[in-house]
Amino acid sequence: MAKVISVSNQKGGVGKTTTTCAVAAGLKKKGYRVLAIDLDPQGNLGFSVGANTETSASIYDVLKGEVKTQFAIQKTPSMDLIISSILLSGIELEFTDTGREFLLKEALRPMQAFYDYILLDTPPALGILTINAFTASDTIIVPMLSDIFSLQGIAQLDETVERVRKYCNSDLSIAGILLTRFNPRARLSREVRGTAELIAEDLHLHVFDSYIRSSVTASEAQSLQQSVFDYAPKSHIAQDYGRFIDELLARGV
Repeated sequence: MAKVISVSNQKGGVGKTTTTCAVAAGLKKKGYRVLAIDLDPQGNLGFSVGANTETSASIYDVLKGEVKTQFAIQKTPSMDLIISSILLSGIELEFTDTGREFLLKEALRPMQAFYDYILLDTPPALGILTINAFTASDTIIVPMLSDIFSLQGIAQLDETVERVRKYCNSDLSIAGILLTRFNPRARLSREVRGTAELIAEDLHLHVFDSYIRSSVTASEAQSLQQSVFDYAPKSHIAQDYGRFIDELLARGV
């Protein structure tokens, strides 16, 4: 049975897609069977791994019930993938039936036996797409920029998770907070980490020991539609994500 992991933060630009791509690619290199699903209407994950984003079926088609899940999966060098669609941006108004929170969970059920990990790249909002992701997930990774403003959203995200636990998925957990664009030499980054750990302790959350340093390598790899491990395996960001994946596995995620 696949372990389903959401990569989520209601703030944009924190590294959700980069983290989803790197973790999926890194797990595949370790021999795991990995499926990534792009739930962000912007569709950046599909582009970044060289998927067919023009004519292939998307997760929107799957959620609408027009395409079976297995027929929307594309094989790429980095991972198996189901792309997003701009049509997902109107899903709040389009999907209004009772039980809409469980659409993704039901769509993933037939695929559970074929993968070890299913990673969900969520949009920068706590709307129905993110609720669907949380309902389908075992756990959540929360990428967070190493700045003071990013601390404000942790409590709101935790409240959303509590509501999902109450009504949709009692087994949902938060694996932890992953600090991105972290500079271990900068005083501000160290102060943000200290504050994040205090907030996390109060909310009974975990801050990962691993962190992801700032790097242009990620953007370069995405523009060339490669994973950071293929594009620059000795780069700082590849090393950082490698350590993070090892920490995830060591923690049983």
